[in-house]
Amino acid sequence: MKLSVLASALSIAFLAQTAIAAPEGTASQMLDPARAADPAKDPKAAVRAMTDMMDPATLMIMMQRGMDPATLTRMAQSGISPDMLKSYAGFMDPNMYMKWMAAGMDPNFYMAVINPLLNPNTYMKWMMAPMDPRMWNVGMQMLNPGLYMNWMMAPLNPANMNLMVAPMNPNLYTQWMGAAADPRTYGTWGAFMNPATYGSIPNPFAGFMPMPAAPAAK
Repeated sequence: MKLSVLASALSIAFLAQTAIAAPEGTASQMLDPARAADPAKDPKAAVRAMTDMMDPATLMIMMQRGMDPATLTRMAQSGISPDMLKSYAGFMDPNMYMKWMAAGMDPNFYMAVINPLLNPNTYMKWMMAPMDPRMWNVGMQMLNPGLYMNWMMAPLNPANMNLMVAPMNPNLYTQWMGAAADPRTYGTWGAFMNPATYGSIPNPFAGFMPMPAAPAAK
């Protein structure tokens, strides 16, 4: 009995430890349309993302990056890339739902979700956020003339100009078609699209169909 309690406590501690991820990485993931849905595919990743989103530091990073026009450029580039199809086609993989069913029957998963809500430090961070120098820095950016100059010059940025002509590039649609035809895009379901899956199935009529003899060498 004591061993089971100890194992349960260690597993809870492990989940709680893995739930602590860098807000920097979570902010980057949330600002990338092709990766924003990835935490929903894995319960452990969902716990980490939820914990980071409850940290005001993540919000500060997202606010700081949202003032940079280059962030919107990268988001638009990611939004029209085939990675979008690869990301959201992953929800067709039954293995993802099996992971969530297993997590739904694991009490350690619920404890990992509840622990940040019961942690007083979570609420203390939000209470202290208005006095955080990073929050003040975000507010002071509104007084920086360089911020508005960056937005005024954004249409002349070569990256944005390339983005505007990207829909006229046939290679963009070729990449989308290639991603749509790739069985790896659909995870487990992709096996049904892969011709190699059926090539490995033995022919039950092989014994009734004599193979022609190879021609003799002259």
